[in-house]
Amino acid sequence: MKQVFIALIALLIIGCNKEKEGYSISGDLKNVEDGKMIYVSELDANNQPTRIDSVAVKEGKFSLDMPEVSSSNLSFITIEGIQGNILFISENEPINFTVYTDSIQSSEVTGGKENKLFRNYLNHLKEVNTKVSTVRNDLRNMMMGSRDSLSIVKLQQEEEALRDGDMAFKKKIAKENKDNFVTVLVLTDMLNLQAPAREVNVLYENLSAELKQTSLAKTLKENIDSKITTEIGSKAPEFKAPNPEGKIIALNEVLGKVTLIDFWAAWCKPCRMENPNVVNVYNKYHDKGFNIIGVSLDREGQKDKWVEAIKEDNLTWNQVSNLQFWNDPVAKLYNVRAIPAAFLLDKDGVIVATNLRGEALEAKVKELLEE
Repeated sequence: MKQVFIALIALLIIGCNKEKEGYSISGDLKNVEDGKMIYVSELDANNQPTRIDSVAVKEGKFSLDMPEVSSSNLSFITIEGIQGNILFISENEPINFTVYTDSIQSSEVTGGKENKLFRNYLNHLKEVNTKVSTVRNDLRNMMMGSRDSLSIVKLQQEEEALRDGDMAFKKKIAKENKDNFVTVLVLTDMLNLQAPAREVNVLYENLSAELKQTSLAKTLKENIDSKITTEIGSKAPEFKAPNPEGKIIALNEVLGKVTLIDFWAAWCKPCRMENPNVVNVYNKYHDKGFNIIGVSLDREGQKDKWVEAIKEDNLTWNQVSNLQFWNDPVAKLYNVRAIPAAFLLDKDGVIVATNLRGEALEAKVKELLEE
């Protein structure tokens, strides 16, 4: 009898201590009519936002019980009739929102460790962006006003220091939070801000095995691997494409002692403005082993404009194009998302510099040819 009694007590204790599965979201908001809908969305397997639940506002509040999540995800709520959204991380903890409808981005979110880290990160980004904007505004005024060179250099150094501090903050989060979903967002930001892909990859490899299985982490890894192939120190990826006459030209056929892969287009004004500088370097060093292959991102049906631009700008080196605009396979291979873009290769076809312009391009070409 005593054993039965003890067993019953044990069951009661287990029952009382059993945590409720899933998580809850709730919030307070003002100036929102009863009946207005709150929509909850999250990123799907393709990293696209998809709506997963909704609830109506009642007496300035809302609440929802959500199913348990096996892994955290980037999520957000939107309010019917109000622009913008409030970001949060789904986690098996109660999550509360204090919504400011007149400034939706200033709304507050409290939850577990994921949301605490996420809010800290967002607050950091807001602070850095505010400081950078102030410095840039001061720099703009200085350029339009006194143009004091020492003050301009000081402001430029100040902005660079802010950028360096921001990157150091991101690295610290990544190193100290290998199990947190927020770290995937941080690494994604680093990669988008042109941090060396190899550095980002080292931090990625430190993530937990479970975190690497999330769809966003898998996408991040794909982008890291893709960018590594076109970073300084990597062998330039091989490609083939047709020239204006339709002849297929391969990169390995046009390599010199030094080779420039120049991405441009007839419609790109900055490209056309830079072309005289490229022509000058080519004419000065081609006989010494400097070659160029131009890759145009001109549109389908506008071959004539591409050919005309080649003639007008005196581009006498090899030119190729698939006439597929931003869908050009060579541009995708080299992760080109803005032009002009350029990759400088040594005699072995290894990328040694990127996006050099004017005097910087000439200096590097000269240095490589004299080695």
